[in-house]
Amino acid sequence: MNADDDAKRLEWVSFQFEAGEDREIDLQEFKKALKVKESFFAERFFALFDSDGSGTITLQELLGALNLLIHGNTMDKLKFLFQVYDVDGLCFINYSPSTGSQWSLGKCSSPLGKRNGSIDPDELRVVLQSCLKESAISLPEEKLDDLTLALFESADKDHSGSITFEELQEELDKFPEVMENLTISAANWLKPPSSKKRPQIPRHLTSAYWHNNCGKLAVLAVYIGLNILLFTLAALKYQSSGTRIMIARGGGQCLNFNCSFIVVLMLRRCLTWLRATWLARVLPLDQNVEFHQLIGYVVVGFSFLHTTAHVVNFAQLAQSENSTFQFWEYLLTTRPGIGWVYGTASLTGIVLQLLILIMLVCSCSFVRRSGHFEVFYWTHLLYISIWALLIVHGPNFWKWLLVPGLLFFLEKVVGLVLSRMAALSIVEVNLLSSKVTHLVISRPPFFRYKPGDYIYLNIPAIAKYEWHPFTISSAPEQEDTIWLHIRSQGQWTNRLYEYFKAADPICLGAKRLTQSLKLRRSQRKSQKEGPSPVNENHRFCKLRCYLDGPYGTPTRRIFASEHAVLIGAGIGITPFASILQSIMYRHQKRKQHCPNCHYSWCEDIRDDFLIFKVDFIWINRDQKSFEWFVSLLTKLEMDQAEEEHGGHFLELHMYMTSALSKNDMKAIGLQMALDLLAKKENKDSITGLKTRTQPGRPDWSKVFQKVAAEKKGKVQVFFCGSPALAKVLKSHCEQLNFKFFKENF
Repeated sequence: MNADDDAKRLEWVSFQFEAGEDREIDLQEFKKALKVKESFFAERFFALFDSDGSGTITLQELLGALNLLIHGNTMDKLKFLFQVYDVDGLCFINYSPSTGSQWSLGKCSSPLGKRNGSIDPDELRVVLQSCLKESAISLPEEKLDDLTLALFESADKDHSGSITFEELQEELDKFPEVMENLTISAANWLKPPSSKKRPQIPRHLTSAYWHNNCGKLAVLAVYIGLNILLFTLAALKYQSSGTRIMIARGGGQCLNFNCSFIVVLMLRRCLTWLRATWLARVLPLDQNVEFHQLIGYVVVGFSFLHTTAHVVNFAQLAQSENSTFQFWEYLLTTRPGIGWVYGTASLTGIVLQLLILIMLVCSCSFVRRSGHFEVFYWTHLLYISIWALLIVHGPNFWKWLLVPGLLFFLEKVVGLVLSRMAALSIVEVNLLSSKVTHLVISRPPFFRYKPGDYIYLNIPAIAKYEWHPFTISSAPEQEDTIWLHIRSQGQWTNRLYEYFKAADPICLGAKRLTQSLKLRRSQRKSQKEGPSPVNENHRFCKLRCYLDGPYGTPTRRIFASEHAVLIGAGIGITPFASILQSIMYRHQKRKQHCPNCHYSWCEDIRDDFLIFKVDFIWINRDQKSFEWFVSLLTKLEMDQAEEEHGGHFLELHMYMTSALSKNDMKAIGLQMALDLLAKKENKDSITGLKTRTQPGRPDWSKVFQKVAAEKKGKVQVFFCGSPALAKVLKSHCEQLNFKFFKENF
């Protein structure tokens, strides 16, 4: 580390620790800066850094320790790891002033006056318990004992009852990825932040971007060209009236088009029908919401341009010698007679501008995604008032709105009629972890849908006039009921959860004993067959509800894929829950078994099911979130158990972001123990699945490179989750020429 690097790190570390004039850091400052959840590791690191045993760390001691852990060799890091785990022993990191840059583990001593230079089972259990807390993993005491013994028995080669440094080193050799990435998170946190280099070529100018978005870009080019044409033709028509009138008329003509076309993009039934036609391969139907938002911004821009041009024109007219009206009269009265309906163009224009701005603000993501979806919902209904005012404001707008408005009206009428045709009811409710409400709704005979479709749900007992969109999480092959999984994020969803939480476990007024008997039998069945969603948070009920839909999504393309990669983040698993069940149902239907032996194969039936391989990736923040669909995933794994040795048709990948990754020194022992116990018990300790839950976030470069290397056919990636992660995934897909689809509704 040269002098410049040392100066930069000294400045950054000083800022992080807010060291005083004495240039020393005590234990509390150390804990605060490291931001560790469990103080065990902070105390161990602090003791190792404090080479003189003074109870404080100088910046020189801290910089030396960090340099050892970041730039030191593998042996130095292994020795440091061993000292962290050897609770009853202690070593110090010493600085060599003779060279000015050499740091090493110094003489070991014991605060208890004794030291055996080894790790016994109880010491290992203390460390693993702290690892669990640091990774936000909750396991029973018995499971912690099993983890401890699994790691200890594997590392204690000579069965001496303790683990020496050489035995720990030999055990770590079994995990090459750990040895390769061995580091400590604290050291990375305290490094000066490096400025990220931007790519030389912007993403939107790369050939991969244009290749994967050619349909979207073509439609966008046509849309822009059409607006330019309409603006130009309208402006030229009023060329003799001056520049201001030309701009106003051009903007007005574009507003006529955009204010009517914007509704076409939200004709959900028409778009769902189009997805089943060849036009789905030509038109970017999956980006209808994005185009709807784009046109919304265009409407705001043209309305501002149109209004500004007229206001400037009114100001010029009011200042002219021949004017009989003042400026405010042009804007706020009907006396000038501007407009085709009683001269109301100016008044309606001002009101329209205000309504459009209200819709713009209340449609922003900080409103919709901050628990105030109802604000967006109700203010978006202002489109009815805007259309009415536009008909009064502009003499030609009704001609533009006639066809789109009629289709929109018919869609609303058909949706209202279909939603009221059958008296639907919520028959069961499960209140799951992380405030997720699982609704089981009776399914009417005429209700047909595709995997991944979504519906609009109305529950009069929660809100009489509000409809909210949710993905159907059950497969179409499930004929009697429809499942919805709803996470509490806004006012309506929170009211839904609290409504059932406050209700009696048997919330049906009539036939109370009948429902009580059902609950008891379900509980007995769960005790015999294993874990099930029936528990104290399970309710039987008969609550009236209405459904509007179903409506199609990009996931309908999955069954035309060859190699499908499904990525769900958190509750984003809901569309894939339906899809995975349907995929396995169809796959099992295609499978044939030899009656004389155990050999099985899949018939190559070329219907709408072309999938050869499915990779399902589920990313969750914490352990409890996996409980939402663990029973479904367990069943899918059981279906996979009889698959041929050539590889599973469906492969699961589970990630828990709150858990520290394997290259973090605080989690190395825990992840090794989880791996060893998973191999021994043939199931993961966190979820109970056969698939091992991976800590941290996925390395998307490695994930997609592995998918590409399998060569199972053309890869299509389907994602449901946060927009930020969607951008990352889309960038990776463009580099590898994978098709990318994101849920939008």
